[in-house]
Amino acid sequence: MNIMYLSAEVEPFAKSGGLGDVLGALPKAVARQGANVSVVMPKYTRLIDAGYQEAMNYIGYMYVDLSWRHQYCGVFTLEKDNVTYYFLDNEFYFGGDLYCFADTERFAFFSKACLDLIGYLNKKVDILHCNDWSTALVPVMLDAFYKQNKLYSDIKTVYTIHNLRYQGKTSAENLMDLTALPQRYFYGNALEHGGCMNMMKGAIVYSDAVTTVSETYAREIRTDSFSECLGDVINQYSYKITGIVNGVDYNTYNPAKDKLIYRTYSSVTATEGKKFNKTELQKQLGLPVREDVAMIGLISRLVDQKGLDLIAAVMNDILQNDVQFVVLGTGESRYEEMFRYFASVYPQKLSANIYFSNQLAHRIYAASDFVLVPSLFEPCGLTQLIGLKYGSLPIVRETGGLKDTVLSYNEYTGKGNGFSFAQYNAHDMLYTINRALSYKYEHNDIYCKIQRRGMRCDYSWKESSKKYMALYKSLTGADS
Repeated sequence: MNIMYLSAEVEPFAKSGGLGDVLGALPKAVARQGANVSVVMPKYTRLIDAGYQEAMNYIGYMYVDLSWRHQYCGVFTLEKDNVTYYFLDNEFYFGGDLYCFADTERFAFFSKACLDLIGYLNKKVDILHCNDWSTALVPVMLDAFYKQNKLYSDIKTVYTIHNLRYQGKTSAENLMDLTALPQRYFYGNALEHGGCMNMMKGAIVYSDAVTTVSETYAREIRTDSFSECLGDVINQYSYKITGIVNGVDYNTYNPAKDKLIYRTYSSVTATEGKKFNKTELQKQLGLPVREDVAMIGLISRLVDQKGLDLIAAVMNDILQNDVQFVVLGTGESRYEEMFRYFASVYPQKLSANIYFSNQLAHRIYAASDFVLVPSLFEPCGLTQLIGLKYGSLPIVRETGGLKDTVLSYNEYTGKGNGFSFAQYNAHDMLYTINRALSYKYEHNDIYCKIQRRGMRCDYSWKESSKKYMALYKSLTGADS
């Protein structure tokens, strides 16, 4: 089976968050099952490491017709981990940041170029797997421009919604100018939704299958609270929507062999290993050096989706505990300033790192006793999965993938791998944080038992990739 993944970001080449992590890991996991796997992404000349760029092989170039535009597109390739990566080069579109100016035009170009690449390579593709709004036009363009071509006629499309909030909305005039799609795609049950053109809607309508990144999120987006005004479309096409939880690449996130942390450790040596990592991180961040203090990590985009208004409401209460709170991330200025303010008021208890560092993220996971993920909604979430592997117990709200992967500790049955609360309420979160801290300080034997259990959880891509393969086979008839 020939599977081609399309994404605006792919780890380790360029990423801004979970989408890049998923596209860095899932294709490798599927390739291990015997499929012929390729991945297509933009060649971000300013972002991709020079070493990777030097290792790329230049294949040639093609011209991509985007309505009246006739644009150059260079094609580079690189083989890595049994996956063939293709990088599409256009300095005008991809010479800057990952997401920057005129994203609608940039990713309309990328979508069209991905489809043209199949013809340029004369490559047989069974499955085109598109991801998020940035490649949402691919199923639409495939239907409009390519299906009459024998090379494309049997291609099946899978579209994954990583976050329903970002849908790729634009005006009919702009999209018509960018794509020259036939008039029928601008009316009725095609791209139009809520008075504008909605690329994600188009992908849902024209894809053969749609996935979300957790089973609970697949159910939640059918309700008004989580549908981001697209509930009518989600429910109309619910028959083609399934939820498959994301995994974690344990080659990247594994405290037993992580070269970015101060000292490696396993579930057997976690107690001493985490103490050492904690004291070294305290030295690095200028916090009081105390191996016995409970440390809470928050590694997140600083946006309202992540439940930061709950934290703002009770931060003073949280910091009345004997605790250290370490923040890493960037986002909305109000949240950045909030954490800077609390760091100035509680310099011995809160470290606000308003930037992103992959190395520091790994070190926080290794040092912290808990990771806090109080999201308003969370399609899947990787923070809690990484936290489990590093023995940093998740404190989460029960939504989306957080609900699917974190089972709150039950003192009566002894089951659970973290702590959770159901209602989106600041004091419910505060109660859960205090409950988690009580196990760390008053029942440390139980805390260590939960920690070891969490570290043994298997949230690798092994099982999830099998589910994707089963989906691919059902679409192509390979399982019959």
